[in-house]
Amino acid sequence: MKKIKIGIIGGAGYTGGELIRLLINHPAAEIGFIHSRSNAGKPVAAIHEDLFGETSLLFTNDLSGLGGGVDLLFLCLGHGESKKFLSENQVADNIKIIDLANDFRLSKQSVTGNRKFVYGLPELNREQIRKADNIANPGCFATTIQLGLLPLAKAGLLDEIYTTGITGSTGAGQKLTPTSHFSWRANNIQAYKTLTHQHLGEIGESLLQLQPAADIDLNFVPWRGDFARGIFISSTIHCESSYEELVTLYKNFYKDAAFTFVSDQPIFLKQVVNTNKAIIQLEKVGSKLVIHSITDNLLKGASGQAVQNMNLMFGIDEAAGLRLKAAGF
Repeated sequence: MKKIKIGIIGGAGYTGGELIRLLINHPAAEIGFIHSRSNAGKPVAAIHEDLFGETSLLFTNDLSGLGGGVDLLFLCLGHGESKKFLSENQVADNIKIIDLANDFRLSKQSVTGNRKFVYGLPELNREQIRKADNIANPGCFATTIQLGLLPLAKAGLLDEIYTTGITGSTGAGQKLTPTSHFSWRANNIQAYKTLTHQHLGEIGESLLQLQPAADIDLNFVPWRGDFARGIFISSTIHCESSYEELVTLYKNFYKDAAFTFVSDQPIFLKQVVNTNKAIIQLEKVGSKLVIHSITDNLLKGASGQAVQNMNLMFGIDEAAGLRLKAAGF
């Protein structure tokens, strides 16, 4: 089988590193180049040191592959940088693109030049992704919150939602900031971007896709956690349906999902860290329903989902290269 030839722009950060780890072991992928201006000429394993002995690839500043030397381009740039990159560099029309930033996630921002981006949440848009040439990969908080709420939206049960979520330090990116420094994070926790998080827009569009014309009020308080990886979300709504009816609703909605599962038992982060899985658990107390959902922010919340989208785009096994073991201990 002819392998998918890959180019990566911005390969030195957390999402770029995770993407490289997945692709060097992917049965249908071959990395053509990994671009990084600041690390050009350096071995990839000099930056991502866990890859020592796994790859001899070097970072490059050569962008000649954009002329048609690859089949697919992953953009692992900072938010706002992808649109700038595409405006400054000519990418051959036959090269598909998956953007891991937030530049093209909203419908009003989904077109640049002659490229139209499809929102890449497989549990929502699988068939559109299969036909797409350009994918806007969802955000990590957005993925985890949406997966907890999509079945309720399809059933028309959403109104007012109160959501809290905690994420690991890798969600802040690799560049050191005061709140990502080890000494600040250790034994510490903080709320941030209360009710104003940048992922609210894409979540709202997805929920309205399943529950049109609804007046959905999503109140989200994110938290910085004192751990490296993972997202744990708890969303609360008023709901008169029985627990049994809701569990059936969720299991039917995700019965064909490759990586999203509904648990009857309490869930915890170590079940999903280092995997592309999302796990959901429901709790019903009186007329209140609490939906817990968990993912690894760097995999199902970023690079793993990007590879899942690649698999769908190229018509191969959706789970190829993503059968990963959880960090159970």
